This record gives sequence, C-alpha cells and structure tokens, in this order.
Amino acid sequence: MTDDTGSEGPRPDTLTEAERAHVTQLLKRTRDDFLTAVEPLSPDQWAFQPGPDRWSIGLIAEHLGLVESRLFGQVERALREPANPNWESASGGKDALITTMLANRETPRAAPEPVIPTGAVDRAAALGVFQERRAHTLAFAETTRESLKSHTVDHHRPAYGTLNAYQWLLYIPLHHQRHLDQIEEVKAAPGFPPADVV
Repeated sequence: MTDDTGSEGPRPDTLTEAERAHVTQLLKRTRDDFLTAVEPLSPDQWAFQPGPDRWSIGLIAEHLGLVESRLFGQVERALREPANPNWESASGGKDALITTMLANRETPRAAPEPVIPTGAVDRAAALGVFQERRAHTLAFAETTRESLKSHTVDHHRPAYGTLNAYQWLLYIPLHHQRHLDQIEEVKAAPGFPPADVV
C-alpha cells in the first residue's frame, strides 16, 4: 500500500502512533515518579532496609539502572534476529499479559544475577546511570521506525513466552512501575526513618 507520494503506507509490524504515545508516556511518567520519590530522601532513608533480605530504596535505584540496559538489550537483540513470520500468533495478546503480570507483586520474583544490586554504587552514580539509560530508551521510543513487532525473542520465564521488540520496550516502564510500588512499600515499612528536619 502506497500513499500519493509513492511511499509505502504503515506496516502492521511497526508502531502505531497510539502505541508510540503509550510507551513514551509510560517511560516519562515512571521516570518522573521515580525521581520525585527518591530525590528528597535523606541518606538514612535511602539506605533503610525493611528486613535483612529486603532491598533498600538505594538498592532499587541501582537495580533500575542495571535492568534498563538489560531490557533495552532485549529490544536490540530482537531487532538483530530475522523477522519472525509467525510474530502475530507468537506474541499476540502479550501486551495485556505483561501489563497484568508485572503489576502483580503478590508473587516475589528473584532478579537475574547480572541485575542484582551490590550496594557499591553511590546515590549520585545510581541516579546518573538510570537517567542516562532512560534518556536513551526514550529517544529510541520517540523516533524508531523499525518493524518492532515482527522481531521476537523468548523471555527466560516460560509464562511470558515469545515477546516482540515492542513488548520488550513496553516491559521497561511496566517493570519500573513494579519497583515504584516497592519503593512505597519500603517507605511504609515499620522503622522507616523520618525526614530530616531543616
């Protein structure tokens, strides 16, 4: 299908404008909500752990920088793969699946080893890494003309199965929202330090 200039019309495996707007809005909102939640924290609040095996907000921040790069790497990996001729059946309905599954925090999920925070990254570095990597993700989402939907990579968790590159991109802010909820749980935990009095 061509328009009156002779150019090909929209392909079914490229982002619609509604999809682009949706993912960019989520990327911006989760970025802004995260920075609003963490920037006023005192050092004690940043480092507070609600239990011996629980992450502090500082550890969550470090994790978010690590995982942003890893998840965007899955977008890039999918795009390096040949187009999947069965992409529609393989990834159909997965937008809703990942939205629902990532919103559910009732079942804890262990992070893969490469994105487990070490606590060795200071606050400025953790926030700097996150903001740099989110800016890269957002610029891609706002400008890409790649055929994201026809390129797929399997998730390591069988419940997700095959995801296309758009779904991996969408996964980034949906995963981030999961950790925003975790940050609020840390703040509500018994013993969370009071704010510094100026």
